Amino acid sequence: MSSSQGMRALEEVFAQTMPAEMGFDYMGMSFQEQVAARGVPSSVVFGFSLLVVFLILAAQYESWSLPVAVLLSTPVAVFGAFFILAARRYEIDVFSSIGLVMLIGLAAKNAILIVEFSKAEHERGVPLAESALGGARLRLRPILMTALAFILGVVPLYIATGAGAASRRVLGTTVFGGMLAASLIAIFIIPTTFYVTQRLLARGRATEPRVADAGATSP
Repeated sequence: MSSSQGMRALEEVFAQTMPAEMGFDYMGMSFQEQVAARGVPSSVVFGFSLLVVFLILAAQYESWSLPVAVLLSTPVAVFGAFFILAARRYEIDVFSSIGLVMLIGLAAKNAILIVEFSKAEHERGVPLAESALGGARLRLRPILMTALAFILGVVPLYIATGAGAASRRVLGTTVFGGMLAASLIAIFIIPTTFYVTQRLLARGRATEPRVADAGATSP
């Protein structure tokens, strides 16, 4: 079991067997984990990380729509992490939260490789659908190579044994499941999100001159 499950079992047994006048406290890593659990919630940390990555990508691409296409692949990675954590009966603790924050950058990396090439091709005059498919086709091999190398690299964490292995297994399981989902599922969703966001952006730009002309000709 994980450290959080062990501490919860300890608290339940203590409440059932010890008198009310007695108390207990934690020390070392368990104390730090308790402090982290009482601090900023994991959802806030995850949301703030998404915001920071979004702002960085918006500054890089000088666009508000392309970062959306990139970050829409993140929920797939998070779903894969939650699925494999539930399959192994692990709970969401501080180590899985660290893994989820890591997945934001790791999943966005794959999307950036496709979106950046698709954007360059579309700016050269290639139709939007062809540029999205061309980016996915060209970047598929390097994405799979780097993703598989990383997934195999966290296998020792996934099957860790010995002292302190529970925390390593939770972290490795989170990253393993998230990257597996991002590599096998999200790479097929990224071209679609790029296509949809760019179509919506182009449609919005097309309606702006019409609204301006209507306002100029009205009495």
